Amino acid sequence: MSAQNQEHTADTGEHGSGRVAIVTGASRGIGYGVAEALVARGVRVVITGRGEEALKEAVRRLGEDRAIGVPGKAADEAHRAAVVERTMETFGRVDYLVNNAGTNPIFGPITELDLGVARKVYETNVLSALGFAQSTWQAWQKEHGGAIVNIASVAGVSASPFIAAYGMSKAAMVNLTLQLAHEMAPKARVNSIAPAIVKTKFAAALYEDREEEAAARYPMGRLGIPADIGGAVAFLLSDAAAWITGQNLVVDGGLFLNAGV
Repeated sequence: MSAQNQEHTADTGEHGSGRVAIVTGASRGIGYGVAEALVARGVRVVITGRGEEALKEAVRRLGEDRAIGVPGKAADEAHRAAVVERTMETFGRVDYLVNNAGTNPIFGPITELDLGVARKVYETNVLSALGFAQSTWQAWQKEHGGAIVNIASVAGVSASPFIAAYGMSKAAMVNLTLQLAHEMAPKARVNSIAPAIVKTKFAAALYEDREEEAAARYPMGRLGIPADIGGAVAFLLSDAAAWITGQNLVVDGGLFLNAGV
C-alpha cells in the first residue's frame, strides 16, 4: 500500500467515524438516501438544500451528532464556499463529496427548448458540481486524498425525450467525472452513478399514477428507491473501491437490458 493510501485509511477502516462527507441536495430523495447510507456506516455528513426547514428535519432524522445542514442553492458560489468553510470549521476535514444537487424545470421537445432555462440547468447540474469539487480539492483532498461521486442519470447516456436539457447536463456530468478523475489521481478518486427512475418527489412526473406500468419496463420488477443509490454511493466512496476511478456506474434495475427489445 502506498504512503498516500496509508494516510487515508490508517485510522478509519472501510469508512469509519473519522471521515466526513458533503452531500449536496440532501434534504430529501436520493441525496437524503445517500446521507443516510453514509451515516449508517459511521461517516459524519454535511448536507445542503434550498429549503431550510426541510434541511433541519433531515438533520434531525440523521442525528444532530452526525449531521449538520447548510441551506442554499448549489449554483450560488458564496453558498458553496460557505459549505466547505463550515465543514472544515466543524470537522477539520472533507474526505468525501457527493454532487447530487440538480434541477429539471422544463419538459418538452428539444426543438423548442428555452436556451435561457437550459443555461440555468447546466449551471446548477454541472458547474455547481465542478465548483464543489474544486473547493473540496483545495480545502482537503489535494493534500490528504479522498473520493467524489457525481450523481448523473441514465438520461445522460441515452436519448431522453422531453427532458433533453436535463439529459445533456447529465452527459456533461459523466464527462466531468472523467476529467476530474484524470486530474485528481492518484490523490482522489472520482466516479459517477447513473440512476434510472428512483421514487422521489423530483422524479414523480415520470411515474406518478402509473407506477406499475413504469416498473414493468424493469427486469427487477420495480422502480428504484433512494437506498438503492445510497448503497452504491457508499461502496464507491469506501476503501473497497480503492482501485476504481473514472467510472460511470449505471444503477437501473436492469432497464438497459431491454434496450432494442
